Amino acid sequence: MRRDQREHTYVRRVGRAIRKLRTERGLSQEKLAHRAHLHRTYIGAVERGERNITIVSLFRIASAFGVSPAVILREAEEPNGESKPQF
Repeated sequence: MRRDQREHTYVRRVGRAIRKLRTERGLSQEKLAHRAHLHRTYIGAVERGERNITIVSLFRIASAFGVSPAVILREAEEPNGESKPQF
């Protein structure tokens, strides 16, 4: 897999992890965005893997969930039985 493909895979995995946490907590994108002080369309784009999330946004979203950013990243490591990313 090419580097750019691998990187896009990481972006999608983080987005899926955020969506999973959001739906488990029964939050809408709008409610999560409000709690994280981000725009709803940004949350949607992150969840779809269209936006490469910044560290600041990762911390804001994690805080809105009441977890550490590590929780989101751990969830993103092996979603849906996929193998771990190789750096």
